[in-house]
Amino acid sequence: MVPPPARRPSRAGRDLAAAIAVGVGLGVVILSSLLIERHFFVGVLAISTAVATWELAGALRRGAGIAVPLPILLLGGQAMIWSSWPFGLYGLGAAFALTALAVLLWRMRAGAAHYVRDVTAGLFTATYVPLFCSFAVLMLVADDGLGRVLTFMLCGVASDVGGYAAGVLLGRHPMAPTISPKKSWEGFGGSQLVGMVAGALCVHFLLGGAWWAGALTGALLVTCATLGDLIESMVKRDLGIKDMSTLLPGHGGLLDRLDSLLPTAVVAWALLSIIVP
Repeated sequence: MVPPPARRPSRAGRDLAAAIAVGVGLGVVILSSLLIERHFFVGVLAISTAVATWELAGALRRGAGIAVPLPILLLGGQAMIWSSWPFGLYGLGAAFALTALAVLLWRMRAGAAHYVRDVTAGLFTATYVPLFCSFAVLMLVADDGLGRVLTFMLCGVASDVGGYAAGVLLGRHPMAPTISPKKSWEGFGGSQLVGMVAGALCVHFLLGGAWWAGALTGALLVTCATLGDLIESMVKRDLGIKDMSTLLPGHGGLLDRLDSLLPTAVVAWALLSIIVP
């Protein structure tokens, strides 16, 4: 009996069918939580924060032998997410400060050897995942929070779609070959084009802002998303791993899907607060 041919990965190096199926599933969960009752999205963010924190802690342990205080980071991450809902930026700041203090104290149990290294990794984890993710909550709890979060998310999706299409069809010039060889300037141009259109439409129709301000928003969010993707690539190269985990077929780990959105959430919150106060 002749075995069936192996499924070939896409030019992006992934199982395209699995990646699309997982991507659609994640999109359905996000849109359902936003459209049924937008505060359900806080729960989605809380679960995503816990999973991504667990993935990053595991990657640090596998790649560099660094053991971050996972119980503290999981508890502190939930405190940041849920404190941002009723108490806003003040609640987020207090929860982050207490988490940082707990990381410093918890690590003292293991002695002075590698104390700075391990504490730094713990603070990096607390910042990179739950702190950045909490800015999506800050957008959501505004009176027009649904429009703000949809603008943020749709610009991120537009960046991925435009970048993938332009990169596969036209990509010739690597943007950062030593960090992410498959990322090209042509792909970045496609991300900018589609992201600016998405930003202009979202800000105008969802938030009542000027279309040109939306185009500027899309351009800045695409730039931040691209840099966020490169940041995670740097982390993975430093740790010597390909993906943060194997949780999502065709994508790697959940953090591999959130890499561009986490820092972008901070920029989106600040930018929309200025453009559409």
